[in-house]
Parts: sequence; structure tokens; C-alpha cells
Amino acid sequence: MSAARATGSQGERVLLAVAAAAAAGTLGWGLGVRLNDETMGTALSPFVMAWLPRADPWALLAVPVVAAAAAVAPRLLALPVRAFVAAVLVLAAVTGLALNAIPLGPQGWSVVFDLGPDGSFEAKNEYLPGLPALAYGAGFYLDRFAELVPSLPINVAGHPPGLVLTMHWLGIDTHQLLAAVCVAAVAATAPLSYALARASGIAEDRARIAGVLAAFSPGLLLFGISSVDAILAAMGAGAAALMVWQRPAARAAGVALFAVFTFYAWSLLAVGFFAAVVVWRREGLRAAGVLAIGCGAGVLALNGAVWAVAGYDPLGTLSATQAYYDRSLARIRPYAYWWIGSPVAWALSMGPPIAAAWLLAVRRGNAVAIGLASVVAVAAGLGFTKAETERIWLFLVPLACVAAATVVPPERLRLAVAALAVQGVAVSFLFQTLW
Repeated sequence: MSAARATGSQGERVLLAVAAAAAAGTLGWGLGVRLNDETMGTALSPFVMAWLPRADPWALLAVPVVAAAAAVAPRLLALPVRAFVAAVLVLAAVTGLALNAIPLGPQGWSVVFDLGPDGSFEAKNEYLPGLPALAYGAGFYLDRFAELVPSLPINVAGHPPGLVLTMHWLGIDTHQLLAAVCVAAVAATAPLSYALARASGIAEDRARIAGVLAAFSPGLLLFGISSVDAILAAMGAGAAALMVWQRPAARAAGVALFAVFTFYAWSLLAVGFFAAVVVWRREGLRAAGVLAIGCGAGVLALNGAVWAVAGYDPLGTLSATQAYYDRSLARIRPYAYWWIGSPVAWALSMGPPIAAAWLLAVRRGNAVAIGLASVVAVAAGLGFTKAETERIWLFLVPLACVAAATVVPPERLRLAVAALAVQGVAVSFLFQTLW
């Protein structure tokens, strides 16, 4: 082994050891606070989930399904492209549905949106209770959205109006319909991760690994099957894939989609930043600057057009959302803990094999890995999100899978998928993930 290679391997081991120590310290801090009957704003810091062992009879079917899916997954790498895309989409949907059936059976697929007596206590904070605000029409809703924010459910108040408007126009007004859209979005993130990898210049075999990793990421499956954030993850991956593609037409389409998707979530602004960093690393500062300017111009143009047509006030909305956030649980979540707690919870929930491979990809200079690291560093350092990153940062998981795929070799994929599947099953049995 050459001296340079040995030094590189040693450096990577040190990086992983430091990351593991940071994660262990964060977990220990959170557990200590919990044992002292104190709180830092979640039931089990740094995680939003709570300890609640349980199993439904459906688990007798669900666990073998997950095991079979994990056994089949590595074989997908040998399929023709179209067959692989279809197979990995189905695999993600089947695995996600199986994992979420373990604690509650099929009810677990939509319970978080169910406002009925058998629904989740979290349902009142979700999107369906926000639909009555459209009783006077979309025009009124957009014109008065900033003023409506304080009276809206927290998940609606925390985002621009795009998603609720889309639900209104498409007639998505039951918990079953909304859950079905979320399941479809989770399934789509697997082939979209593959597409992002290919658009980023990653070789075909490694790009397929990205799709398989996304199909088994516990965070994506457990916090996505019944979370609207899965829709945002699919949107972010799709827009990013187009924006990092080196074809001008594709990049222009990506910028346009990016502008539209930011009308669904403030967090998706980070996808433009991510894409600009990737392009900078691959094509230079000038190309990245052009993309960044295009992203900014697109967002301004869209919001300006909605303001001119319907009176929507984006700055007023952002201010109202910030005020709402400041009155939420965030006020009792100390920055001193959550600047590290947030990325640790996100990384562990998406799966240590994926997180570790992403960190190694950062060290090896992979553009996607560095772009993602830049987003995580800014979001955590500035305290944009304190806790609940298992759900709120779901849109970053496909990006991590793409970066991880450059490190995980095909012969190790079986082991990685098995570890992710075991984690997913264990979390389903032992914890209440809310979403």
C-alpha cells in the first residue's frame, strides 16, 4: 500500500471515529437530560420519536417482506435501466409500507393525517385542517395568507401556500388520499436519487446504488410514508437533478421547477444552494454564479407574479412564519444542544451506513457530498431547524444517498442494505416516530 493511500485510510478512520464520538456524546447528553426528568423540547433528544415498543399482527407479514426486499435489492443492479427504475420504485414503496405496518398495521400508513377519534394527536397540526381556510377561494387565501398564518395549523403556517393550494385544486381532502400521495413520493425518491446521481456525473453502477440506498433509508421510509415532507424530498431531488445536469435546457427547466417548488417549502431554497455548490465544484465559479442568479431570479419572478395577480405578500408571510416559529416548541430547544443534535438525529435516522459513506465522500472531494455538507453546516450553524430534522431534513436524504453511493462498492451493498433494513424494523418495533 502506498504512503498516500495509507494516510488517506488513516484519515478516513479518524474522521469516522470523530463523527461516532460526536454522535455518542450527543446521544449521551440527551439521555442524561431525559433521566434527570428535564427536556430539551423532544421526547427523546436528539430524536423527535418516543420510546414505545409495540407490534401489530401485520408485523408477522411485514418483517418477512422487508427481509425479502433486502435480499432482492442487490440484484437490481444487473437489470436494464428502465427495469431498474421501475423495480427500485416498487421496492421503496413495498419496503416503506411494510415497515410502517409493523406497529399499527395498515392504519399506520395514514394515522398521522386522521382527524377522527382513532387518529393521531399530531393530525391537528397537519395539512388537512388547513383546507377550510380556502373556503373563500384561492384568491382570498393568497391575498390574506400572511394575515392567516397565526390561525393556521403549525405545519401549514410553517410553509408557503403552495401545497395546501395544490391539495385544494386536486381534491386531496381525506387522510387516505394525502397518505397515498406521500407513499408515491417516497417511492419516487429512489429513482430520483438515481437520476440525480447520473446527472451529477456518477457512473451508472454507482448511480444505481444511490437508488437502492434511498429505497432502504430508514428515515426516508419511516418519516416519509406518512409525512408531507416526502413530497418535498421528491421535489428537491427532481429539481436538483435537472439543475446539476450540464445540458442548458435541462438546467433551465430545473431552475423553473426550483422556483415553483420553493412556493411549497422555504427549506427547498437550500436545494438551489446545493446545486450551485455542486456546479461550482464541477464546472467552476462562473457557471455556479449563473445558476445562482437564475435561481434567485426565478424565485423573485414567481413571487412577484403571484403578488401582482393575487396580492400574495411573501415578505409578510416569512415574517409571520418566523413569529409563529418563535412561539412554538423551538423556544425551549436550546441552541447549544441542537446545533449538533439536529444533524446527528438526521444522520442516524437516515442510516449510519449512508451517513458514514457521505462523510467519507466529503473527505474525498465529491461535489455532491460537499454541496450537502455546506447545506447541513449552514442550517445547523444558523439554527434554522432545532429538532425534528428526521422529518424536516428529509429532502436532504436523497442527496446523501447519492454522495454515499460513490463510496459504497457494489460488493458491500448487500451488507449496507441489510443494516438499513434491520434498523428500520427495530425502530418500527421500539419507537413511535409520529410521522
